[in-house]
Amino acid sequence: MAEEKRRGGARATGGEEAGGRPGTNGGRPGESGGGPGETGFTAEGGRLTLRARKKLRTRQRISGEATLLFIERGFDNVTVAEVARAAEVSTMTVFNYFPRKEDLFLDRIPEMRELLTRAVRERGADESPLAALRALVLGLLAERHPLSAVGEGFEHFWRTVLDSPALRARGREAVEAMEATLAALLAEAAGGDADRPGHDARLAAALIIAAVRAACAGAVARQLGGDPVDEVAVEQAEVLRRTFDVLERALPDGA
Repeated sequence: MAEEKRRGGARATGGEEAGGRPGTNGGRPGESGGGPGETGFTAEGGRLTLRARKKLRTRQRISGEATLLFIERGFDNVTVAEVARAAEVSTMTVFNYFPRKEDLFLDRIPEMRELLTRAVRERGADESPLAALRALVLGLLAERHPLSAVGEGFEHFWRTVLDSPALRARGREAVEAMEATLAALLAEAAGGDADRPGHDARLAAALIIAAVRAACAGAVARQLGGDPVDEVAVEQAEVLRRTFDVLERALPDGA
């Protein structure tokens, strides 16, 4: 039973990786499940180099073992040295891949930033940034991607986050960073300066991030309350559609 719980909780943070983390997104970041930008590894001709693949596997193994330990014992009760021993690497190696302990658990922050960037920059010629973001968010939910916040076993992940002040603080930092990234992308899409987004871009980014965050918080609360995941997913899709409908009416054309 303990092992089942560990495996279920780990599903909220990664693909089928070393360390016993079952898959949820159909592939590993940098392969079928995402692009090389998600982890900063170098690609040649669209494919990761052998060295990059080895580094990616090491990163996944470290994060996978950390996730299992954090969910089982609580984030604040596990040291980085214990994670290193479980992953069979040195403590220095852990910090080479994850500068902060919190990033061992919240290891998909770079992936979310990459997904936002690709959605806005690679959108269709007649597609607005907001429409591209709507498609991204609904697509993640349909896949039960960990970043959608809805999926089997995800409640173990969220309980671990809510039980740790350090993880909650890192989560708030990540939300602020996503807002800044999106503001730059919206400014760029409107032909402005991505390095100095204007008020409209910053306001639009703040509203989008806050709206999606509120929708996801509701889904998380329902899963923590024991609601069936399939039911939550169906209703979350409708919540997200209504959310983006409101955003389309609230934001200026082109956002």
